[in-house]
Amino acid sequence: MTEDMAGKTSKKVDKKPGMFVKGYLFFYNFAQVIGWSYLLFLIGTYYSDTSKHSSLWETVKITVIIFQNAAILEIFHAALGFVHSNVMITTFQVFSRVMAVCGVLIPFQSSQESIGLPLLLLAWTITEIIRYSYYAINIFGLVPYFIIWCRYTFFIVLYPIGVTGELLALYAAQAEVAETKRWTTEMPNFLNFTFSYRYYLLFVMFLYLPLFPQMYLHMFAQRRKIIGGETTKKKQ
Repeated sequence: MTEDMAGKTSKKVDKKPGMFVKGYLFFYNFAQVIGWSYLLFLIGTYYSDTSKHSSLWETVKITVIIFQNAAILEIFHAALGFVHSNVMITTFQVFSRVMAVCGVLIPFQSSQESIGLPLLLLAWTITEIIRYSYYAINIFGLVPYFIIWCRYTFFIVLYPIGVTGELLALYAAQAEVAETKRWTTEMPNFLNFTFSYRYYLLFVMFLYLPLFPQMYLHMFAQRRKIIGGETTKKKQ
């Protein structure tokens, strides 16, 4: 899943960040633009290289781990009031991506080899390049209409692609866990405790059913508000 639903603003009094916070946020968002752009470059070079000495995951994993996990900072941005985002929604959406990377892609080869990997990478990279570009430029209030249009249009295709990729990666991982019992604790043991990582992954997959439609429809509502009629100047 993606972060955009976290753009839902609170109804508290609008308190503008100071110059230091603005500078920090610009640096953070600009660094993310560079990181995700580099990731898109890596994906392009992988598919243009006919020899392919390494897998797609081996090619991109360091960059994905660094820049996706860096999104954890966005929870603190919301909690500290640096941005007008809902802390709980931001936490969930960041967790869903970090879970896909750290809880699925890093430990399980089956998910690395799944068709879900290129699908989620394609959706994540394009979405994040646009989103972080929007955030970085919006600090100065000078976002070109083209970027606004891209942000509130590309999601129509990219969100379903990304969610499909994440679900395929999760499915591949749970199938591997079913065979290997990895990260699973079974009885009997001295703690008298049982935990099935496979059922946990299936539960995460189940959560997409109620949450993805809600997020997707929210973005359509935002699109109508921003570029579909009310005003093009109204910010998220």
